[in-house]
Amino acid sequence: MPIENPSREEIGQILKKAKRIAVVGISDNPDRTSYMVSEAMKKAGYEIIPVNPMIDTVFGVKAVASLQDIKGHVDIVNVFRRSEFLLELAHEFDKIDADVFWAQLGVENEEAYDFLNSKGYTVIMDRCIKVEHALTK
Repeated sequence: MPIENPSREEIGQILKKAKRIAVVGISDNPDRTSYMVSEAMKKAGYEIIPVNPMIDTVFGVKAVASLQDIKGHVDIVNVFRRSEFLLELAHEFDKIDADVFWAQLGVENEEAYDFLNSKGYTVIMDRCIKVEHALTK
């Protein structure tokens, strides 16, 4: 099934309701897009949970190695990984208490989309969360 994102209005509602964003593939390098986008979302009031086994901390928050290491509910899982990793991440996402699977601009995978969509999850792909936040404030 072709990837069909929620409407901009629905995305705005998702972002207004959300509080905790787990960022898969976040970098601790301030020059990287994942860092800059996550920093903007943190400044906008969201709690950022860094998910990357290769780093220790980002924004003073201890990074976890995987989604399954996160304690408590996650509103949005924001993915900064290449498209070929999305199916594996979709299966991991399905095992945690999270609402929205969000793949950043340029990242999409129809198989992962179909899997998550069939389970009733909200899925957003090929969209920048920072841009969507700015457009729907």
